[in-house]
Amino acid sequence: MRLRLFNQSPRTSFSCFFTISNVSRYSSVSKSGQMGGLLPLWFVKVVCTLHVRRKSSLKEAHVLDYFRRNLSSDIAFSVIKHMISNLNKPKLGYSFLEYSKNVLNLVHSVETYSFVLRSFCQAGVHDLVKLVIGLMRSDGLVPDSSVLGFVVISFVNAGEFEVARELVIDHSRNSVEDCLVLSCFVVNKLLRSLVKSNRVDDAVDLFENVILGSQCFSSDAYTFNIVLSGLCKTKEVEKAFGLFNTMIMFGYEPDSVTYNTLLNGFCRAGDVDKAHELLKEVRSPDVVSFTSVISGYCKLGKMEDALVLFDNMMGRGIRPNTITFNVIIDGFGKIGNMVSVLTMYEKMVNLGCNPDVITFTSIIDGHCRVGEVHEGLKIWDEMNRRNLYPNVYTFSVLIHCLCKESRLNEARDLLRQLKKRGDIVAKAFVYNPVIDGFCKAGNVDEANMIVKEMEEKRCKLDKITFTILIIGHCMKGQMVEAISLFDKMLILGCVPDLVTVNSLASRLLKAGMPKEAFEIRKAASGARVPQTDVSYSKNVDIPVAV
Repeated sequence: MRLRLFNQSPRTSFSCFFTISNVSRYSSVSKSGQMGGLLPLWFVKVVCTLHVRRKSSLKEAHVLDYFRRNLSSDIAFSVIKHMISNLNKPKLGYSFLEYSKNVLNLVHSVETYSFVLRSFCQAGVHDLVKLVIGLMRSDGLVPDSSVLGFVVISFVNAGEFEVARELVIDHSRNSVEDCLVLSCFVVNKLLRSLVKSNRVDDAVDLFENVILGSQCFSSDAYTFNIVLSGLCKTKEVEKAFGLFNTMIMFGYEPDSVTYNTLLNGFCRAGDVDKAHELLKEVRSPDVVSFTSVISGYCKLGKMEDALVLFDNMMGRGIRPNTITFNVIIDGFGKIGNMVSVLTMYEKMVNLGCNPDVITFTSIIDGHCRVGEVHEGLKIWDEMNRRNLYPNVYTFSVLIHCLCKESRLNEARDLLRQLKKRGDIVAKAFVYNPVIDGFCKAGNVDEANMIVKEMEEKRCKLDKITFTILIIGHCMKGQMVEAISLFDKMLILGCVPDLVTVNSLASRLLKAGMPKEAFEIRKAASGARVPQTDVSYSKNVDIPVAV
């Protein structure tokens, strides 16, 4: 049987055809080391060729016999490496790995498996990685902590969290005697990714039931902080506090991130008093610690408590930042105390804290809440003079207030300005009050123009937008258009509520269209209509960066 080697021209000065007996002779010489570095590469190429063509060969039995007599695990490693690295054929490399193990009964080394695992992870062929791990286990081998960590992180980066999680669990079962400790970096990467992907329960379960009680994993204060943040994110603050106590029991020193995470968690859950008590236990609180609790009091409207804590912070020499002032200004604005808003603004400027978009938006919101839209418009102009460009919430606050005062044309002008802002991702709640105003004024055509602008900015219509439009068209007697809007609503997956359905159905009945009204209710029943009311907030709460 004659074989032509890879990448060789038929006209080369060397003979490119070898019989198996020729290759046997050369392989023997290569093992003795007499031919330098050239012959092993030729031999590796020959083995690659034999493996590729063995199934189509009439003498497959001879190839098999030759492999069994001449291949060692070291040579097999060279062949696999050539297939993966030089030929860039990971599937071929895996095929030879599996063939040499299961058919030739070669026992591959940890080095071989480690190289294959790393190479396959880098190539992104994670299905083959799973198969290699299976082969490795059947040989009674496990990857060392470095390789396993590389594999786990690769699966995490690929979004295959379940596989990464299973690898970690298997590691805890198989590696206790070997004491192969998986590093904090790997553990933290997996837990952090689970939390970010809203799989907090999986992260907590993995940490508490696998990682924390095993000697196979390394953890630190940051590991606890990741899980604590996940629990606080889902408002399971009491469970987070229990984990905080476990952290201390295991000898880990809580840091500022630990305390600030818990403080923010308690405040988000509405338990500001408990956050305040915890703040008293913090040895070295920082501005974030105080601002979290101050923000909690402000959101509850407890401005006196917020100011006491603010003064306490100042008394301890902790300088407030822009965020601290923003939450207090926002809190006073929400209760309509504009005197205190302006006082805190002056104090902010005097302390050298630069007001930002959120500062001015909160001040505008405060003016609008007490009916001083003209003052809000002055602040709007001041922002533009300072080159502080309004954000989506700034637009929303002013637009809502202008519509409330039936100043539709001014609100419409703001929407035209918003149309020019390519940096703002618009939301339906900004447009809805203007659409509602024009529909109630009988100008459905202008309302439809605004909807067109929404769609041009890729702003999705919500159920409030559809309901406003449907009722507006019904008021104009345009029942066909109203039904068409309802159908569009269902097609887009926007589920109507009872107000939408009842409003349209009742108006169809009044228009002498009982069949259409029945079809509307029938279609709505298939969409699982929620028992809620359609309404929008007259004053949008301005989020603060805490």
